[in-house]
Amino acid sequence: MDARLSQLAALSQKDKTAGYLALLSDVLAQSNQGSATNDLQLLVDTVVNQESVGFVVGRQVLTELVKSLSIGTIADRDLRKRIIQDTLNVLQPRAVIYEEQVNALRFQLADLLETEEEWTEAARVLMGISLDSGSRAVFIRLRGQLTSSLPDDDKFRIYIRIIRLLLEDEDSVQAETYYNRAASLSNSTADRETLLQFKLCQARINDYSRKFLEAAMRYHELSWAADIDEEERKELLSSAVTCAVLAPAGPNRSRVLASLYRDERSSELQTYNILSKMFLDHILRPGEIKSFEQTLKPHQLARIAISSNDRLASTVDDEESSLTNASKRTGPSTVLDRAVMEHNLLASSKIYNNITFRGLGALLDLSPGAAETMARKMIEQGRLKGSIDQVDKLIWFDGGKEEDDAQGKAGGLGDVEQTTEDTGAPLTKRWDMQIRITAANVEAIVQHLAVKGLVAATTSSV
Repeated sequence: MDARLSQLAALSQKDKTAGYLALLSDVLAQSNQGSATNDLQLLVDTVVNQESVGFVVGRQVLTELVKSLSIGTIADRDLRKRIIQDTLNVLQPRAVIYEEQVNALRFQLADLLETEEEWTEAARVLMGISLDSGSRAVFIRLRGQLTSSLPDDDKFRIYIRIIRLLLEDEDSVQAETYYNRAASLSNSTADRETLLQFKLCQARINDYSRKFLEAAMRYHELSWAADIDEEERKELLSSAVTCAVLAPAGPNRSRVLASLYRDERSSELQTYNILSKMFLDHILRPGEIKSFEQTLKPHQLARIAISSNDRLASTVDDEESSLTNASKRTGPSTVLDRAVMEHNLLASSKIYNNITFRGLGALLDLSPGAAETMARKMIEQGRLKGSIDQVDKLIWFDGGKEEDDAQGKAGGLGDVEQTTEDTGAPLTKRWDMQIRITAANVEAIVQHLAVKGLVAATTSSV
């Protein structure tokens, strides 16, 4: 090998290209691929670092090497990966000069790493591609062909691929950085598949970032996309239900739950039971929560920290807690824990006119002070209508008209015509209204069952 390289070095400049290309072909054709690896390393080092060879010859030889590797001239995947990595190490000090070849090799290395499920390493390789280079065109491989230009839509695809790889290893922080870059290029393409991948990345980033309400809406939207496989759409719908359950309790979540509850496909999901109970404002029991917890992903089971102010407020307690078997918990410990407690608090507001701190604590498995703190925060954030009487240690719940509208009008069982009459006492008005709504909902259920043929239609006469 050294002898041939010495002979090529003595050739005139115009004959060097053909000579080095012929040597490259001979090296790649060797039966002993282990020896070929060392010879390739020596050849690349010579054409890149020897000033007598020249940049023009070096680029032509490296371009031919890139082409040979892409078509599988080296059959062994591990050997091909090693050759690419060694070549990139040699080229790195002169990456600006050989930018086209470096970027092409990075795409090939990323493909190999992705096949081996080395998600983060593949993403890092793609991050090294000079997407924003203005001095030279970037040599890339997309859609099975080579091109020497990098329009915005191709740059958009590369960003999306990096995001997807990072999310496979649950690196949502860095994925969000590249998502923000991709968002500025989202109008550069009209390809539906690429846009669907972009929306899925957005939903997953919201999911990992614990923005569960936004994630649920995006997952549900994608579950209707006809271009996505039926089984994948079912998984997206399941993810939408999971995120809706984990979202902060309040009117906004009620609207999302109503939309999912109306979706006929939801009844086939494993999580339908908890979806229906949350939509109907039923209090969730520990057994139901445990069953749902088994379907969650690791990031959805993350533990949450309680702020020092909330911990202090939760421990400032009355004498009753020390005299009873009240819970000593000062707050929720996980995302699911918090979602269930907030839901049960909201559900209790539909059942009771008021409740003591100790009674709410027993319901939520929290200390009375922690229960008061949770109710106070939800009232402050506008997610719970009510007031707190700290003298009598009571939480008073206001009428739930806004929440009822959120469920009925957003797609629960339809609009319910509500009329009022002056009965004098405000609590009597509320009681009458609850009876009216309950009766109307029962009637709607019966009519729905009659249409399905599950019950016999009856006519009533007054």
